[in-house]
Amino acid sequence: MKSRILTALVALPILIASFLFPQLWWLFVLIAFAAFSVGLYEFWLLAKKRGIKVDTSVSSLGAIAFTACFFFDGPSKGADILLIIVCGFVIVTLLAEMLRGAPFEKMIQQSGTTILGTLYLFLLGGHLVALRTGFEHRPNLSTHLLCFFFLILMGSDVGAYFTGRIFGKHKLAPKVSPGKTWEGFAGGMIASMGLAVLAHYWFFRELPLRWALPLAAVMNILGAVGDLVESALKRGAGAKDAANILPGHGGLLDRLDSLLFNAPLLYYFAKLYFQ
Repeated sequence: MKSRILTALVALPILIASFLFPQLWWLFVLIAFAAFSVGLYEFWLLAKKRGIKVDTSVSSLGAIAFTACFFFDGPSKGADILLIIVCGFVIVTLLAEMLRGAPFEKMIQQSGTTILGTLYLFLLGGHLVALRTGFEHRPNLSTHLLCFFFLILMGSDVGAYFTGRIFGKHKLAPKVSPGKTWEGFAGGMIASMGLAVLAHYWFFRELPLRWALPLAAVMNILGAVGDLVESALKRGAGAKDAANILPGHGGLLDRLDSLLFNAPLLYYFAKLYFQ
């Protein structure tokens, strides 16, 4: 528990500064790219535990291409470019697996894992980069969006953790993650609702409560689903944690799971609502 708190105390101020101060946009992009890269590496390790060989070169090139696209707000300014990158990445991955040659019976497994890992981390997660760099037309909007994003998800995580430890009795998905309980989920939902109200009155008046509350509720649900999906991936690989990089937190993939499913949600909501 102490190592978990100490890790958060070191990492959080740097992360917060990277989106709180406009001139530090480069730091946020750097942190995001580094975090997703480590998460992708941990995904490769999970695949390796099941004897699946990932094409790391093609996956890395895809990661760089997706990050560059999202940096220039690809989903909005260049949606066609993003689709071209997705299509090109899939084609190149399959072509590379074919050219590698026999045994071809592993081609579906290996190419599928290469594509899945890269899209999971850099297509879903890349929307956070677009959130940071894609709203320059509205002063402070990207800062407010990211503050809302991390406040809701981290608050939900903390609420679920402590509520589950104190009151948790009914298992949420015992076959996937035995530690998750319905009581913890409810605690996370209550925390996210309360923090959505706090965010509205504290710094995000342009997002009314009639939108902030349902948005926070959906984020809480998607966060729980993302957590369970990542737990299922670990269970499939026979691993307790994706890695042991962050003291008290496991691997970076264990910290990114709820963020990855929510990044596209908040980005496209913001594009539709604040356009």
